Amino acid sequence: MKCALITGGSRGIGKSICIQLAKDSDYHILINYQSNKDAALDTLEAVKEAGGTGELLPFNVVNIEEVQSALDNWQNHNKDAIIEVIVNNAGITKDGLFMWMKPEDWNNVINTSLNGFFNVTNHLIQKMLVQKYGRIINLVSLSGLKGTPGQTNYSAAKGAVIAATKALAQEIAKRNITVNAVAPGFIKTDMTSDLNEKELKKMVPANRFGDPEEVAHLVSFLASKKASYITGEVININGGVYS
Repeated sequence: MKCALITGGSRGIGKSICIQLAKDSDYHILINYQSNKDAALDTLEAVKEAGGTGELLPFNVVNIEEVQSALDNWQNHNKDAIIEVIVNNAGITKDGLFMWMKPEDWNNVINTSLNGFFNVTNHLIQKMLVQKYGRIINLVSLSGLKGTPGQTNYSAAKGAVIAATKALAQEIAKRNITVNAVAPGFIKTDMTSDLNEKELKKMVPANRFGDPEEVAHLVSFLASKKASYITGEVININGGVYS
């Protein structure tokens, strides 16, 4: 059984990626979530409706012991299964001006995006190297490329994952494992629901926010065999916003 693991897969862009991979591939979809089980079950239902198979795999990406025990436990129950695709999508924002930023708002945002990427990918990469095949796709952000005021923590976290993507890609390219980052701009999800879409879309040459499905199509392509010569790339999907 070949599997794709999507962290933060219960809502928003993560949910759309789970559904798109179910449509486009034969992968068994592992839907990671931290606390919102109802949303994760909705995603699983949508995966099945799309003709795919999947299961829930709850753990907090920030907690390395929890990540390792959840993944090891799952592997022990699925001896023949191989995780070929990792989509590091889990991320949070705690926006605010840097001068007033609390240490926990800095640490929580960095830990989720950057340490979450390390905890999950580092634990699974050895098997990928042995198999000589894999796809690692990191969801980053426009903020990580151009910086966004009020998001110094998020920009730092995503910028770090971008640099890690480029370095890791070079380490493991010979083993037929690609590592790429996808950098969305303004996408219609829970995370952007508080933003003033009417005002902000004026900054976007395409004059609209993107849909999560549009991001999911790109991720699905990068997860496929068709994308085997693309690695170390950061692909913007932002309607033409300069980055």
